[in-house]
Formats: sequence, C-alpha cells, structure tokens
Amino acid sequence: MTKPAISAERDTDGTHVRISGELLTQLLHSVEQDFAAIQPAPDRVVFDLSRIEALDTGGAWLIADLGRRCTSNGATIEIQGAKPAHAKLIDTVTHSIPDNPGKLEDPRSFTDWVADVGRSTFGAWKDTLSMLEFLGLTLHRLFRTAVMPWRLRKAALVTHMEETGVKALPIVALMGFLIGVVLAFQGATQLKQFGAEIFVVELISISVLRELGILLTAIIVAGRSGSAFTASIGSMKVQEEIDAMRTLGLDPIEVLVIPRVLALLIMLPILGFVADMAGLFGGALMSWIDLGVSPGMFLTRLKENTDVWQLAVGLIKAPFFALVIGVISCWQAMQVRGSAQSVGQRTTASVVQSIFMVIVIDALFSIFFSEVGI
Repeated sequence: MTKPAISAERDTDGTHVRISGELLTQLLHSVEQDFAAIQPAPDRVVFDLSRIEALDTGGAWLIADLGRRCTSNGATIEIQGAKPAHAKLIDTVTHSIPDNPGKLEDPRSFTDWVADVGRSTFGAWKDTLSMLEFLGLTLHRLFRTAVMPWRLRKAALVTHMEETGVKALPIVALMGFLIGVVLAFQGATQLKQFGAEIFVVELISISVLRELGILLTAIIVAGRSGSAFTASIGSMKVQEEIDAMRTLGLDPIEVLVIPRVLALLIMLPILGFVADMAGLFGGALMSWIDLGVSPGMFLTRLKENTDVWQLAVGLIKAPFFALVIGVISCWQAMQVRGSAQSVGQRTTASVVQSIFMVIVIDALFSIFFSEVGI
C-alpha cells in the first residue's frame, strides 16, 4: 500500500494542496495531523487530487472536512485532477456533512447531579405510594373474596396453582436437596477439625428449616412465577385487553390479580415444606456418605434436638413472601406503557424488587423472632 501524503504551497495564484497515495481508512492515522495543520489563506485554494491511487469514505471525509474549513475561512475551492469516481464520492460526502454539527454538551455540574438525585427520590416516593395503594386494593379484594367466595374465579385459581406450584416442585426439590448436600459437606469439613461431626445434624436442620429452605424457595418463585405474572399481565396491558375488561364492567384486580396472589399464598408454604424435606434428605445422605452418620442416628438427633418451631418459623414467613411477590409482580405489570420493551423492563424490575423485598422481610423476621426468643 502507498501511504497517503499531503502538502500545501502558497504563491501569488493561491494555495495549492497536493494529496497523493491511498486515502483508505486504515491508513488515515498517518495524515490526520497533517490535514488538521493546514490553515490556508482566505483566497483561492486548489486541491490537486491527480496522484490519489485509492479513496474510500474515510479519505473523502478528510478532504471534504478540509474543504469545509477552507470555505468557512472565506476561501474558494477548486478541485483538479480527480478521477470521476473520486470526485463523485467527495461530492456525496461533502453534501452529507451537516451545516451545524452541533457542540458537545457541557460537563454535568454538581447542580445537575443534585437535580437528578431529587428527581430519582421523588420518582421512588411516587412508586412507593402507588405500590402501597395497589397493596391496599389487593387486600380489599382478598377480603371481599373471603366474604363472598362465589366471586372467586376457581378455574383461574387452579390453573395458577398448577403453574406456580405443581410445575415448580421439581426445581424446588432439587434446589433443597443440593442445599442439604452442600451444608452437610461444608459443615462436616469444618466440624471434623474439632471432632464435633455429630453436630452436623443440628447445623443442617436449623439452617434448612429456619432460613434457607423457604428463603431460596421464595427467590425461585419470584424469578419463575413473578416474572411470568408481570409478562402475561403486561402483554395484556399493551394489547389494551385490560381497558376492554374495564369497559365490560370487569374488575382487573379481581379477575387477574386475586387468582395469582391466592395461588402463591396457597402454594408457597407447600413448596417451602418440600424444599425443607428435600434439604434434610440431601443432608442426611451426605452425612451418611461423608461422616458415617446413619439415617437412623440422623433421625434420632433430629427429633431430639430440633424443635418443631424451627419448621414453623420458616413456614410462617411463606405467606408474607407470597403476598409481596404477587403484589409487586402484578403492580409492575400494571405500570407497562405501550411496547414490548416496556414489558421486558418491568419484568426485570419485578424480579429484582421481589427478591430484594423477600430478603428485607426475612431479615425483619429474623430480628423479630430473636427478640421474642424463638
């Protein structure tokens, strides 16, 4: 390849700019500074392009930009010796350069940053109020359904129980089993150092029954069922089916939200119990393989040293987790505006907020049970 070159000479007839070589994009870095350094006088400028061997859009832009700077400086441009294809390309690029290229935005100031923080805080406050209003509306409809059970759409409830509960059983059971295996293996590794392997039973039972079983089940349900709720109701919002529902005199909260929330309220404790049992099974199996703790000894120590309250503490949290996941996912769906992109954004926000709130509620319950001595 022939490297591009540029030179400028000034005489009584004006400025003569001679460009040669291959003005291809991959070679332009060697002449960009030379092009930028040319400052012709405001008179006649002649571009001699007869020695250009090859030219692409990048090279044409350099020539057109130099011509634009000369013109804005008051000079008149004359192109000589250019091949027809090169002249046409330069002309096309010249006409594509905007008259007003605009200017870079000024660096953001501290005032702009404070304004952004204020807008975000106000937006978060509005969303919180809107979500609390939706929660109150949902609780009102749940209470009305309890008083007037014939208003409940039983077919929808059964369908959502199957989707959120029955079809989630395999993944929840597998998750619980693996958690039990990991706890037993890690606990045994640490307890062996102190000769206290037998206490691995208490470690597994308390960890799984009290915290991990129901917490990880709620996280799985938030990612699996919560996202499905937001996507399905959000798609109905985009297609204006919810507006049509209101026109027909149907309450979207009663028709769409209550069956889903009720399904979660019924199925999440069951899923949590399945995760607990699978976790104990995985822990017992790993204890038998790694520590030689027989299943009979495991069950004996489990009955002697694990209070039923350990199981109850975990399951008590399940309805609260279910209500939070159901309300957040349905509220996010109702905030969908106009497009499939909005559905995707709200679905992501639904999962993130649900998992965050589940962890917050779990922390609050831990403090509460600790204070009351359970």
